[in-house]
This record gives sequence, structure tokens and C-alpha cells, in this order.
Amino acid sequence: SERCLHSVAAGLALLTSEDGTTRHKILLVTVMESVDAALLTGTGFAGGTVSPEEFDALERAAVEGGNEVLAATAEALDIAEAEQVMLRGEAGFAITKLAQERDAAAIVVGTRGRGAFRRALLGSVSDHIVRNSHCPVIVTPPLDEDE
Repeated sequence: SERCLHSVAAGLALLTSEDGTTRHKILLVTVMESVDAALLTGTGFAGGTVSPEEFDALERAAVEGGNEVLAATAEALDIAEAEQVMLRGEAGFAITKLAQERDAAAIVVGTRGRGAFRRALLGSVSDHIVRNSHCPVIVTPPLDEDE
């Protein structure tokens, strides 16, 4: 989305020297939820609603969609050298875990700009990352409607 591109570009600008280079390798990360296995297995007395083949097709489509998002983002930001990583699961946990495994120098993440009540009710990926990261976190605000 335009908001995502704005967030990543703003964060990368803080990590980029005047000659346009960065001192660290850039990982471009997206996190997708797994396709609900209950579609295949069912729940309680209800059986599954898709066949194993349909479930596999949904999984492949989700992976392809994630890879397309990563490629489009790298192209839009002109960071073809960035390693593209697609993770599964809860976004905040997955990102902080990857950052620790890779000994990341920093994490750049955007925020949707939810109010305190909605953030408390729905949770916040950026809040989770800030509170659980082993490295500095650059949180960029949402894009203003006027920009």
C-alpha cells in the first residue's frame, strides 16, 4: 500500500548515508497468516469445506501473493538488492524473532495510526515490536491524507 511504501522509505532514509548506501544488509519482510486448516479438517461435528487439492491451491496462492508484494515493494523503493523474506504467523512475534535470529541492526515498521482505544482492543504490531525487540526500532507514522 501507499502507507507501507511511505513507512519503509522514511525508515530507510534514516539508515542511508548521503551517498545512498547503507552499512547493513536490507531485509524486506512481509508476514502472512496461514490459511486456516479448519477449512480442510473442519471443526467439531462440521467437516472441512475444501478438498486437500483446494487447500494446497489456497496455500500456493497465499505464498505467490506474498512474493508479489515483496517484489513490488522492492521495485517501488528501488532496493533490488534487499533480501526478500516471507514469514508466517503473528506479525509482531515473527518479525522480532527474525530480527533476533539475524542479529538485525534495526527494524523499520509503520503504524496505522489507530487511536489508543482501538490499539488496546485490537493490538498493534508496532507496539509489540517496540516492546520485544532486541534492537532499535524505527516506527514511522501513517501517511497524511494531504500527502
